[in-house]
Amino acid sequence: MTLALICGQGRLPRIVADAQPQRPLVCVLHGFEPDGLTADLTFHLETLGSLLDTLKARGITQVCLCGAIRRPPIDPARLDAKTAPLVPRLQTALTSGDDGALRIVMALFEEAGIAISAVHELVPDLLPAAGVLTFKTYQPQNSIEAKMGERTVAAMGARDAGQACVVRGDSVLAREDAAGTDAMLTRLARDRATSSGDFLSNPINAASDMFGGLLGDATDWLTGGTSTSDGGILFKAPKPGQDRRADLPVIGAGTPDAVSAAGLSGIVIEAGGVMILDRAKTVARCDQLGLFLWVREKGG
Repeated sequence: MTLALICGQGRLPRIVADAQPQRPLVCVLHGFEPDGLTADLTFHLETLGSLLDTLKARGITQVCLCGAIRRPPIDPARLDAKTAPLVPRLQTALTSGDDGALRIVMALFEEAGIAISAVHELVPDLLPAAGVLTFKTYQPQNSIEAKMGERTVAAMGARDAGQACVVRGDSVLAREDAAGTDAMLTRLARDRATSSGDFLSNPINAASDMFGGLLGDATDWLTGGTSTSDGGILFKAPKPGQDRRADLPVIGAGTPDAVSAAGLSGIVIEAGGVMILDRAKTVARCDQLGLFLWVREKGG
């Protein structure tokens, strides 16, 4: 065994581990345990220097950083002798943007003689080819929105601040922050529900529900169809110049529901730059919800 996973939360570490011909060494940052994967080693940021020594002693020659973490503060009481010399660089990492922080951490591994392997190198199927993956396709307006999304994420990325945004028409409705894409979509869904008011404020919909749907096609015609979409897209892409060996953006089987709840028409991701977890389930859920999923070439 020469591969170790440096794991955070979520399903991605398990997916990477399961795709390997031999089980990798699973190293978990304390407090950020992944889903469905048992740790072989648990470490604190304050013991990173000792972890590097342990990996070398076990013959590890490559690591893959995968899974979500938040930045834990450094506890001086936990520092060990191997990590103390690294503290100035770790403190710089903790005050940098995500890409800057990861570059510092990856450099520490490389200086210890351990190579960095990207998730998509170990599991190539996570990066889909360009094209529309769903039955529904995008409309000309969505193409315009995608261009605005690309410009917006590029501007955000120049500040190392987020990899996703929501665009409707000529407006950017939301930008991803440190809380992540799901939190951004949840806020939009909550705002949408609040602004729509009580369902009885729409007498046609209220009548349809009261009479058990007996009005059927008549209410669909009167209300403009069965779609609950207000229009707009979730756009997701890597930051310009991002080190793609870590923190590539991801969507998964829960993303379509969050997008639908936010009233959007579809999802646009950059080809070669955004991974899809559980691709079959994600695409199937988009189809069930009437969303499109467009894997778009950069600049397309």
